[in-house]
This record gives sequence, structure tokens and C-alpha cells, in this order.
Amino acid sequence: MNIVGPILFFLLTQLTVPEMGDNSVQIHTLAAESISLENRYANEFVNDVFKDNILLTLHYWSGKVTKKDEINWDEIRKPVDFSFVLQPNETFAFHDDVLSKYKNTVVKTTNARFNFDDGFKSDGYLMGDGVCHLASLVYWVSKNAGLDAYAPTNHNFAIIPEIVKEFGVAIYKMPGQETANAMQNLYVTNNKDKAIIFKVSYKDRLEISIGEL
Repeated sequence: MNIVGPILFFLLTQLTVPEMGDNSVQIHTLAAESISLENRYANEFVNDVFKDNILLTLHYWSGKVTKKDEINWDEIRKPVDFSFVLQPNETFAFHDDVLSKYKNTVVKTTNARFNFDDGFKSDGYLMGDGVCHLASLVYWVSKNAGLDAYAPTNHNFAIIPEIVKEFGVAIYKMPGQETANAMQNLYVTNNKDKAIIFKVSYKDRLEISIGEL
């Protein structure tokens, strides 16, 4: 009786997220892209708001921050690395107001609501401005990796530097407007027969890579 296949399947389904730099798990990189956080907007003040909101989202996403009281901007602006795994048919959504077709498959979000109560900043126009740039980077990499990525609303009302217009994603989350919110979200589903890993890192640039385990 051949038991190798079932054993390997069990190991993959029980797999925890590898630590950054962990060489015990082989990863085949499918796609990787990066953007500069110094090039989000021509105005320095607005750029800094965009940058801080993006970095704060990374900290909610990684679990390093869970509420406003935990925010220390000196820590938020330091380099950060984290990763997470999607098993086959599992979905990552940028926020937790999701379309009905994804309600049973979403296993991971950024855990952020992009509002004042979560500690996000405003540039005088929108609270949480800049997070669309992060979502667009995720969408770009996911598409290049061949994943089932769906962004219902394009960010065609404004240019996102370093991101091709077709990959622009509009993100919106307002209390009591779940239907509109769900249409301004990002959904990435693992349509492969192997687990995949998202690796997110920020040092000089913000980089996201997707690999197959």
C-alpha cells in the first residue's frame, strides 16, 4: 500500500507559516514585485500620510498591531517581514466586508478597517488614504503568480505610481455600507493544487512575493 501521498497531503494541510529565512521548506517563487514608499504622491506631506497608512496596514495584517492603543509610529516605520499561507481554494480578502461568493473561503484579511478608530491618518481628503496602493501591489503580484485574483473596482480615478493602471484597486470600508465595501475590496484565491505562501517585506522598498510550497 502506498502511504507516501496521504502522508505528504497531511503534512501540507498541517503546515504552519514558515519563518522568514527558514530554509527547511522549499519554496518555488511564482512572482515578486516592489514599490517605493517615497514615491506615493508628489506632495511630501500627503506622501508621508500614504506611507504611514500603508505601513500601519502591514502591522495590522501581520498581527503586530491589533488596536489603536498599540500604535508606536517609531516601531511602525521600522523594517518589517511576515508571511502567511493559503491552502488550495482558500481566499485572502483585503478587508472583511466580502462578496457572498467568498464568505466560505476567506481565511485571511489585513485585519484593518482603515479608519480613525484604528489609528489611520487623513491627508485632508480621505481617512486611510494610500492603502489602495498596497492592495494594487498585492493584486499585481497575485495576477503575475497566476492566482485567481478579483478586484471589482479599478482605481482608474487616480494614478498609482509604479503600478500599471489595469492593476489599480480601489479599497473602501465605511461602517454600515457592507455592499459598497464588498465591491471595493480585493480577493485572492489559491486556485492551485499546492499551498502558496505570501511573503511581505519592507526595508528600502515594499516587496511582496508569492511562492508555491
